[in-house]
Amino acid sequence: MMYPPIEDLLDKTDSKFSLVTLSAKRGRQINSYFSQLGEGLGAIVPPQVTSVSRKPLSIALEEIAADKITFRRPDDAEEEIK
Repeated sequence: MMYPPIEDLLDKTDSKFSLVTLSAKRGRQINSYFSQLGEGLGAIVPPQVTSVSRKPLSIALEEIAADKITFRRPDDAEEEIK
């Protein structure tokens, strides 16, 4: 059984695609953080939850479930400016 439950995660975003994109991006950030830990660069935000999991994607999903990471779709006006 998956933790956190997929139903809880889908309530945090507007679609499955948004959930996958958000968790994948955050998982990559967490992976980069652990890769650079010994180098002292400190440019990436560390994991925001205490987790028993060692997998970056699992940690990212736990952050989303705990409302530490939120999803926000850009406004149409912001897209036109770019």
